[in-house]
Amino acid sequence: MNKFGVLVVEDDAPIRNLIATTLKTHDYKYLLATSGEDAIMQASTYSPDVMFLDLGLPDIDGVEVIKRIREWSVMPIIVISARSEDEDKIEALDAGADDYLTKPFSVEELLARLRVMQRRIALLQTDNELIENSVYVNGKLKIDFAAGCAYKDGEELKLTPIEYKLLCLLAHNTGKVLTHKYITQKIWGSAWDSNVASLRVFMATLRKKLNDDKDTTNLIQTHVGIGYRMLKNDSM
Repeated sequence: MNKFGVLVVEDDAPIRNLIATTLKTHDYKYLLATSGEDAIMQASTYSPDVMFLDLGLPDIDGVEVIKRIREWSVMPIIVISARSEDEDKIEALDAGADDYLTKPFSVEELLARLRVMQRRIALLQTDNELIENSVYVNGKLKIDFAAGCAYKDGEELKLTPIEYKLLCLLAHNTGKVLTHKYITQKIWGSAWDSNVASLRVFMATLRKKLNDDKDTTNLIQTHVGIGYRMLKNDSM
């Protein structure tokens, strides 16, 4: 039995059964939830490795589930939803989702997305050298790697797990241009077009949090068609 555990949150019985059967066939451990409150309870009780989350739940919206779980957990969340509009995807990603799979989907793609999350968790475990007892300072930006927090002008930035990891990746490579492929491989474990699209969304929200109307300093430079670079700013 694969020790990797998945929490499936889906109120549609046929889809829930399809996912459960797929996971069982491929020797994954899994839990099932049919409501948002049940999902939050099971996530806090059993600490699964990954969550598959439908947005249209009978009690609370899936986006609210993401927000509440993100208050205490960085568990990867893969949204599986019939909502296909860009606004819905952006809202879920901004709330803290890690991936978005639109219904209808193939079980092959479902398993591929799950393997990506497994690789991402393995990368997080093997990249512990990035989380060391040191502090990064770049102009008004400070990152305390040991505490897992970032600050601007002494005030903590409210970053999602993906935004924080992006910021750390860029910080540890200050001055270097990181390609879209390199970044998505590090963050999601793959370089799919959907991940590059998600990267653009996360970079846009990260920039907004790093800059305000009174601060024209842009630490993150875009290299169109290539990737991004963290600039060195010696001003305090």
